[in-house]
Amino acid sequence: MRRSAKKVWNKIFREKGENFTRIQEDIPKITKLFKKNKVKRVLDLGCGAGRHTVYLAKCGFDVYGIDISNEGIKITKRRLKKQGLKTHLKIGDIHKKLPYKDNFFDAIISVRVLNHGRIRDIRRAIKEIKRVLKPNGLIFITVRKELPKKYIPREKLYGIKFIAPRTYIILGGDEKGLIHYKFNKEILRREFKDFKTKIWVDSRSYYCLFGVLK
Repeated sequence: MRRSAKKVWNKIFREKGENFTRIQEDIPKITKLFKKNKVKRVLDLGCGAGRHTVYLAKCGFDVYGIDISNEGIKITKRRLKKQGLKTHLKIGDIHKKLPYKDNFFDAIISVRVLNHGRIRDIRRAIKEIKRVLKPNGLIFITVRKELPKKYIPREKLYGIKFIAPRTYIILGGDEKGLIHYKFNKEILRREFKDFKTKIWVDSRSYYCLFGVLK
């Protein structure tokens, strides 16, 4: 299934990756919190085409990025080179052991990434987040939530197939075959129980979680 996901994301980034430039709306506020807490080394988990990797590098952080898509990493490298910025990039699966030492990062961000997987995969990723994050390290995570009935997302356009509770694949469009997991606040708090968390919803109807590792 992960091979299929890599294929889908490579196709998306080949065709539309250069359009992924708009950063998540809360990132400027989050970077201020990072600086206030003397964060230096940050991981962009599932960095995609690098919109947040580039932004964090421009803000002066020592940035690391990892993504399953080699096409996404290529675009990120091009963007960094154009702006004369340097980061540390790797191609890798965030649902497997991350290629970083224990307690390595001061902070980790993951924007619209963790919801792409079964709950067992998500839990593996969270376990790795805790391993590579320093004590009292910071996280900023955004994940998909249930959408209002009046909203017509691609799921309603192309149809979906449930493969497990709260877990489905889309049957058409750019994200055909990708796994999606729908969170709610209770699940988020439970899965991130080792963090002191604050949760809100952004204008794109994604849950946003800011946390401090206990």
